[in-house]
Amino acid sequence: MTDDIRIRRTAQSKLGQVDWNHLPFGRIFSDHMLVMDYADAAWQTPEIVPYGPISMQPCNATLHYGQTIFEGMKAIRAADGRITLFRPELNARRFNESCQRLCMPSIDEARFVELLKALVRCERDWVPASAESSLYLRPFLFATDELLGVRPSETYKFMVIACPAGAYYAKPVSVKIEEHYTRAAEGGTGRAKTAGNYAASLLPTKLAHDEGFDQLIWTDGKEHRYIEESGTMNLVLVIDGVILTPSEDSDTILRSVVKRSVVDLAKHWGLPVEERRISVEELVAAIRDGRLQDAFGAGTAATIAPIAEIGLRGERFALPPVETRTLSTRIKAYLDGIKSGAIADELGWCVEV
Repeated sequence: MTDDIRIRRTAQSKLGQVDWNHLPFGRIFSDHMLVMDYADAAWQTPEIVPYGPISMQPCNATLHYGQTIFEGMKAIRAADGRITLFRPELNARRFNESCQRLCMPSIDEARFVELLKALVRCERDWVPASAESSLYLRPFLFATDELLGVRPSETYKFMVIACPAGAYYAKPVSVKIEEHYTRAAEGGTGRAKTAGNYAASLLPTKLAHDEGFDQLIWTDGKEHRYIEESGTMNLVLVIDGVILTPSEDSDTILRSVVKRSVVDLAKHWGLPVEERRISVEELVAAIRDGRLQDAFGAGTAATIAPIAEIGLRGERFALPPVETRTLSTRIKAYLDGIKSGAIADELGWCVEV
């Protein structure tokens, strides 16, 4: 399915310049990138070319109207040397949901996965072997029409770049419940993984950083009564032995591949799970009463990120010590285990490249 990909390899690899013991997230990029244009109502021949700058006109439609989406996923090296992607079909599905919301051309899901595999095969030496490290993949799509005018573009560029990276969060995170700024409103673009959603989050996140928090917990845009998701991950709680996570029935929450896997895994293990609206008051009451046993973020970059502290209206609530949390510890160990090959992948989530 990828026989049509044209490959032009770099003349000089950058592998020898990498300090593999120190891999900051999103700052080091591999030798090659994948590029595929959309024109004349059809996807053109994909190419893998040396990583480098791209040119565009100042009137490029994306620069003015923000018609762009992206995905995030990881290629991981198992102990036996195999390289796998974690549930890439879910990323492909979410990518196309974002395409639909932003009036962009979709990519066949199987084709999407095969293009990712092709780039990873080309860059297999860039996949770290150390635990907690991976080759992070960033597929993205943006408009390329050269004109000023508010309408869907007729041409687009799909690209995939890759960067070796370590852990996104080096320690448990501190989060603040946001009750003024809004990430997404019903009918908006909250479910799409589009750049504008992240641009709008920068100021409130900076204000939270200024208060000493790592991230926000967003609340609903209408009443700010119900928790939705965090800036880089979806939320999972354990209250009174029940696993709780905000429902994705509305169109205001980005569907997380890792959060979905947490829910699927908990159900597979026969654990009680509820996907529903969770109010700020319910969460705070559970913390005050000592009924909150676990709280963590789930996302591709963060993977499983324990939450150490939650802030609300000037008050900070310390959560149970990480070492006492059985669910997040068990899930992280399982996901790490199937990716490394230490545990049998009974659900077939790891797709070999």
